[in-house]
Amino acid sequence: MSTEARTPAPVPTDNTTTPGDPPRTGGPRLSRRPPSSGRTRSSIPLTVVMVAMFVYVLLPLVWLTINATKTNGGLFSSFGLWFADDFALWDNLKALFTYQGSVYPRWLANTVLYAGVGGVGATILATLGGYGLAKYDFPGRRAAFAIVIGAMTVPMTALAVPTFLMFSELGLTNTVWAVLVPALASPFGLYLMYVYAQDSVPDSLLEAARLDGASELRTFLTVSLRLLSPGFVTVLLFSVVATWNNYFLPLIMLSDPKLYPLTVGLNQWNDQAGSSGQGEPVYNLVLTGSLVAIVPLVIVFLFLQRFWQSGLAAGSVKQ
Repeated sequence: MSTEARTPAPVPTDNTTTPGDPPRTGGPRLSRRPPSSGRTRSSIPLTVVMVAMFVYVLLPLVWLTINATKTNGGLFSSFGLWFADDFALWDNLKALFTYQGSVYPRWLANTVLYAGVGGVGATILATLGGYGLAKYDFPGRRAAFAIVIGAMTVPMTALAVPTFLMFSELGLTNTVWAVLVPALASPFGLYLMYVYAQDSVPDSLLEAARLDGASELRTFLTVSLRLLSPGFVTVLLFSVVATWNNYFLPLIMLSDPKLYPLTVGLNQWNDQAGSSGQGEPVYNLVLTGSLVAIVPLVIVFLFLQRFWQSGLAAGSVKQ
């Protein structure tokens, strides 16, 4: 009886095929794990919260857009989140720019002046101050930084009355300077630029520029400012929006309606049909004017968005 070495039959694996099976191509088949039910359960509440926040933010804008298309009567006779029978948006726009001797375009121009000059000026000063605190060592540096932090904790409304008294002594009330000069101070913007300059401008790059013979001003304008551009745009957006929406300071500083910004002017229209009954209600013009007032801010944000997004990850990697 002959004995022969018998080899065991191969056990089919993921890479082998058995007779009658179609050939398999590719690498080894990976086993699929069922999705984690815990992760799915945790994402559902987060999604609900995000949707609720989205609706909370978007709902006032939708309400404003819809009601800007109504007349005064339609505002009180129709549902707030749906259009009335008479679509009066174009009539409201025409009346908006001609009401009271076309004062609304004047208010709009004043707001652009205050927000443009004040916002750009505040951003330039904040950039210079934040860069200096971050990259230069000088006597009193810590004290200056402590003053900036302390100024951030003081609300602007608390400084409005002392500012009014000071400007009244200087004879600057009821002038454009009463709004422009306070808008140039931005402690929060200076702090943002200080933090951003620390991470985005390497000290080695500044030393290399100095070794090449570049002056401090040239180094800042040609090297540092380009690296600071995302932070510059972020502070610019904050400053412009803050000045555009400023209400209390112009209210106490200005008495001439021709110098009013949109915030004060539209509130005056809203109150003219109050308890005194001396004026006709123009709620439709107030809503239409509010809708027109946010259009420039949307345009500015869309135009500067690419600069802002490019700096979101700056400083996330330690050098």
